[in-house]
Amino acid sequence: MSCCTKEYLDNLVKKYETNDFIKDDPVQFMHRFKDKKDIEIAAFLAAMFAYGKREAFIAKLNLLFERMDNKPYEFVLNFKEDSTAVDDIDYRFSTGIDLKQILLILKDLYKSGSSLEELFAHGWNRCKEVAAMLQVVVDYFYARVTLPVTKGFYHLLPNPSKKSACKRLNMFLRWMIRKSAVDFGIWNFMPASELLIPLDVHVSKISRKLGLLNRKQNDFAAVKELTAKLKEFEPSDPVKYDFAMFGYGVDAAASSSSLSSSN
Repeated sequence: MSCCTKEYLDNLVKKYETNDFIKDDPVQFMHRFKDKKDIEIAAFLAAMFAYGKREAFIAKLNLLFERMDNKPYEFVLNFKEDSTAVDDIDYRFSTGIDLKQILLILKDLYKSGSSLEELFAHGWNRCKEVAAMLQVVVDYFYARVTLPVTKGFYHLLPNPSKKSACKRLNMFLRWMIRKSAVDFGIWNFMPASELLIPLDVHVSKISRKLGLLNRKQNDFAAVKELTAKLKEFEPSDPVKYDFAMFGYGVDAAASSSSLSSSN
């Protein structure tokens, strides 16, 4: 990796890690709130649905928060198993019952006096390693399933032991740990230097094009490889380059569109 590549990516970060980024990204939902519990619950739910076409999952999340009357913490605390509020909120692999189960588990978590922050911190403090922390969190949810959920429940909360990239969980952690114009940074039990890049098809394709990733599969090993490369650029904050990958894709698309128009 050359210093030119670092300079190029740093410039993309400066260009795209701004308030303008928020309005078109799922991170917008946590920015609607001021209370810490509202923020972390909104972020957790938004991250779980953040796959597929951006317009589709943002529309689905808008519907969900509308049903919550834009009061996620209060909604979770008062949510009941016989509620029909989310029964029709299906999205791709998941159904309303999968979301209902997640909300009921969140309710029990917060009713017990704990929180998502404490759950993730417990996982981190056990081993100081992201994959193991995520396993603790996912196992917590898996162990509390009481409804006849579909495979969509397990897609919303992927199992790290299956070596998946866990893109959405890593994105959620970026939102909660990093402090920037976009990311909230309201959790401080772990340093930003230990975060892992949220790897999806878009990021992996660009990373290979830039010579930052050699592994062919988009799995957890690829996440580790790419994060290690980005740490060479910014040891204290490697996942800031998530914005650069997004920006590179936007710039490349704009350039391609411009070339097509001129032909």
